Amino acid sequence: MLTNACGPCCGSWDRQDQKKGTPNSVITSYNRNFTGRLDGNPATHIFISSPEMVMAKVFSEDIDFDPTSSGLITPGGQHFKFQPPTSAPLPSNGYANADHVYSAPPADRKSVTVQIPEDSERLQRLKPFAPWSGNDFNDCAILIKVKGKCTTDHITPAGKWFRYRGHLSNISNNTLIGAVNAENDQVNRVRNWLTGQEGGVPETARAYKEASQPWVVVADHNYGEGSSREHAALQPRYLGGVAVIAKSFARIHETNLKKQGILGLTFSKEEDYDRISSSDRISIVGLADLAPNKDVTLVVTPATLGNEAWRTVVTHTMNWEQIEYFKAGSALNLMARRAADAEIEVLAG
Repeated sequence: MLTNACGPCCGSWDRQDQKKGTPNSVITSYNRNFTGRLDGNPATHIFISSPEMVMAKVFSEDIDFDPTSSGLITPGGQHFKFQPPTSAPLPSNGYANADHVYSAPPADRKSVTVQIPEDSERLQRLKPFAPWSGNDFNDCAILIKVKGKCTTDHITPAGKWFRYRGHLSNISNNTLIGAVNAENDQVNRVRNWLTGQEGGVPETARAYKEASQPWVVVADHNYGEGSSREHAALQPRYLGGVAVIAKSFARIHETNLKKQGILGLTFSKEEDYDRISSSDRISIVGLADLAPNKDVTLVVTPATLGNEAWRTVVTHTMNWEQIEYFKAGSALNLMARRAADAEIEVLAG
């Protein structure tokens, strides 16, 4: 039972009373109920409620118990009924003044360095992503064609991976390992179209990156729903992804993709999702003319001999500022560049 606040959304229950795969139901105030999130068991049905309701059901030992209409019998044989809790909307004495715990940053921030051991598995210095080259993304491989629901927990699972959240290379080893491959209905099993070999999704993405082969993800509806974790956009970008082409996006994840310089493109014709095969190559053309409310053209080249390339248009929701994110390589890159330009102006002035 947790408070009704943002809880430990990576999962933390080392459950021993149920074997993995055993169907069961739990009610919890833990605020995440994605498959396998709470206890690592995909067969667990997780129902979310308030801490007060969870407490009442714990006392009753009955998940069907309704404390608003039913009561309990105490060990002494007395009838007891819970009363709905009430409280003041705000603390009567106000909130504590926490100014004494605030530590202001040094005036000269350039003199500050963060010490990270070279052999650390948990922490890694981030290197700025490369800015857009100014060219179209031609002949992109499809890393995976995702089937059905793909939450951020499918894109970057939590749990045991949580310790690597400060090490982008290490945590990228879980990228899309929970996504279902539409070509074979398997998870974490895709074909490397450069070698013909099958392997895990992150391993294949790394191989493409080392070969300077750009790649994209083709996805279903509401791609990136759930927890708004930044790593779900950071990791594909780090591994060389240039675009996600989906039937639709979860709003926050779509924004996170933009901030990391990845194109979030939406099919104008949903049937194009079915027309594309994982073995096809995709070119994203006309990027020099990228503008708000202007469609983007895809050229799809089938791998099957005799099938001609075909064109289709996709949409995007980028405004001018977000297009600048893309061109700079990321939102952070753009912020850093503007800060440097402003400093130069001050020195020159």
